[in-house]
Amino acid sequence: MLLNCYQQELIEAGCDEAGRGCLVGPVFAAAVILPKNFTCDILNDSKQVSIKQRNYLREKIEQEAISWAVASVDNEEIDRINILNASYLAMHKAINELNIRPKYLVIDGNRFKPYQDVPHTCIVKGDGKFLNIAAASILAKTYRDDYMEKLSLEYPDYAWDKNKGYATAKHRTATLKFGFTPHHRRTFRVIDPQLDLFSK
Repeated sequence: MLLNCYQQELIEAGCDEAGRGCLVGPVFAAAVILPKNFTCDILNDSKQVSIKQRNYLREKIEQEAISWAVASVDNEEIDRINILNASYLAMHKAINELNIRPKYLVIDGNRFKPYQDVPHTCIVKGDGKFLNIAAASILAKTYRDDYMEKLSLEYPDYAWDKNKGYATAKHRTATLKFGFTPHHRRTFRVIDPQLDLFSK
């Protein structure tokens, strides 16, 4: 059972990102402030729940959260400032868009660039420990998946509706065959899937 929040005294927002390891598209981030009495048995890290559950959870979070926001940083900015800084920037943008200013932040992962003067704690695998981080994980993941599915209509050869821009063998093969699109992250290496056989 996930805990509601990290601490009880201050208004706390959970933050997480999606798409950090992708070859293409933006990185998305979400920030969520949940009510202190919020409960949900199935809410968990977005990777641990089904697509149907994620869509249900997204609706529940958006309806019941005190405040929530989703933001993104595009592939050109990722190439310019690197993916780690882009992830921080996306989280900062999401926090900026909350209609209530949080007094404390809990961040999924082990590193974060401080947001203004708001104290924070980084929690490794926090999306599997705290409901507010898990809620941010769900929103970031579902909004990014929606974006990639729409983008896939313009570039069907890359199957982004299925791989969501991650470096699957089929996606890498398509990229090597058809080339980079304007949405690819140029600073990310695309290795021929055949080379995987020689690295094992």
